[in-house]
Parts: sequence; C-alpha cells; structure tokens
Amino acid sequence: MKIAIVSDVHANFEALSCIPEAYDELWVLGDLVDYGPSPREVIDFVRSRATVVVRGNHDHAVAFGEDPGCSPDFREMASATLAYTKSVLAPEDLEYLSKLPETAERVVDGTRFLLCHAAPSDHLYKYISPNSDLWESEAERAAADVLLVGHTHKPFARCIGSSIVANPGSLGQPKHGNSRACYAIWERGIELRSYEYAVNQTVAKIERMPIPRRIRADLIRVLEGPTSSNR
Repeated sequence: MKIAIVSDVHANFEALSCIPEAYDELWVLGDLVDYGPSPREVIDFVRSRATVVVRGNHDHAVAFGEDPGCSPDFREMASATLAYTKSVLAPEDLEYLSKLPETAERVVDGTRFLLCHAAPSDHLYKYISPNSDLWESEAERAAADVLLVGHTHKPFARCIGSSIVANPGSLGQPKHGNSRACYAIWERGIELRSYEYAVNQTVAKIERMPIPRRIRADLIRVLEGPTSSNR
C-alpha cells in the first residue's frame, strides 16, 4: 500500500493537482481552503480522490464562520481570504467542510494511524514546533503506531518511543525556505518529499483575487518564500 499524505493545501490547486507519483490512497490532514485562490477546485479534487480527510482550523472557520485562530501577522490576511473563500463556495462545499471529522484512524498492514490537523490534545489549533518535547505526550495520547499531523507547515518525522510522529509540511503554502510543495509517502515507512510546480500560475490567480492589493502581495510573498509566523 502506497499512501500519499498531504496537509495545508490552502486552496492551491496547481500544487495539489500535480503530485508527481502514483499512489493507492490519498490522505489529507486538513486546511483545504483559505489563503489560496482555488477553494472549489481543491474541494472537488479532494472529495473525488481522497480516501481520508480531516478538518483543519481554516476549514472549520470557513464552514462555521469562526475565527481560525491565526497569529497577528496572519489575522488580516485570513479575514480577507475567508470572506473571498465563502463567496465562491457553493452550499454543498460548505456542508462538506462542516462534516469533515476532526480525527481519523486507519489500520494498514497492521500499522495503526491516527490523523489530525494540529495535535491529539487540540485537533484544530495547537501549534507545536517539530523539535518540541510536547510531542512525547501527544504521541502517548494518540496511542497509535503513527501519528500524522499538519498545521505548522513545517515537515518533520520523529521516532518517539515505539511511535512515529510525522508532519508532511504544507502542500499549498510551504514554509521551508522555497516554494516547493511538500508531502509525504507511506510505504512500509514514512518519507518526506517535495516537488516544484507551476507556482507562477497560482500567483497569477492570487493577483486576480478581489481583495486588497497589499494582502495579495503578502500572500505571494508567503507563497514564494519563508516565513516564521504561526498559521
């Protein structure tokens, strides 16, 4: 079984639609929407192709009209793009987001996986750095062989006791110093991978979004380069 694992797509259809290898299943760790220009296309792709999907804080915010809990640096950006996202989604898209579970469990070839967006102790909002000791208690709480998380946009894979904790990084708004889309592959073990995609096409779409020009410029900077702020 070959599983492609992605997170934090953030309405970036160009990144999502060109995963560069075949897979048996697609697992999505939340934040399908917000920030990016193509939320409907991303939802359609995920709804038709993903085997497992969990809800992220931005999915929750769009579906229920709640604050996504962003840091001050991203609050205005999220507010503008949330309004745009809701304006282009159909009622069935909002219903789909609202019904996504906050966690999911799978057993594949005897390996038990727990999937959530942020952490087992706070499925939507808790921000834990890759090297934090807090992952020890989170892995214990998960009680799984493999804990898969997203949210921070920072890829990592750690062995903690007999468990693996892994974050594939962000597919649609990467945070590792360049614009390469991040993802992971599970095939008898976890591998972190990344690839180039037509980021210029996503940038062109952002430039046409009906939001303030300075916010469009901020979105493009985040998409094309590194940032250290919390999502």
